[in-house]
Amino acid sequence: MVMEACGAVHHWARILTGLGHTMRLVAAETVRLIVKKGKKNDAADATAICEAASRPDVRFLATKSVEQQGVLALHAARSLLVKQQTMLANAMRGLATEFGLPVPKGIRKLPDLMELGDADEAIAKQARRAITGLHDRCQELA
Repeated sequence: MVMEACGAVHHWARILTGLGHTMRLVAAETVRLIVKKGKKNDAADATAICEAASRPDVRFLATKSVEQQGVLALHAARSLLVKQQTMLANAMRGLATEFGLPVPKGIRKLPDLMELGDADEAIAKQARRAITGLHDRCQELA
């Protein structure tokens, strides 16, 4: 059996291999190159997958084990959390800048921002509360 690599393909490849089938996975990029321009639908995809499988120069992907997918899931989750932390830090800096408190970039500079914000009476109470809430969430992500 030949399938195009996608989010769930490794799961299904393991199941179908367990049932005795021989699985070959084609990279999505390879299939995309074969699909005729403007003809992106299930039938065109199936035709492109069959054509890719019949070409001698096409490389097939190995089925990932459950352990490999687990490690990739950890990497994806960590990457998401780091992005969220960066977004929160940028939002905090942006809000502080609106009240005249420029703070250098970097997660390690956020405690300095909190000290400056607590000491400055010119910052509105609501803004201080918003920045503190973002800082608390940033700490949770850390």
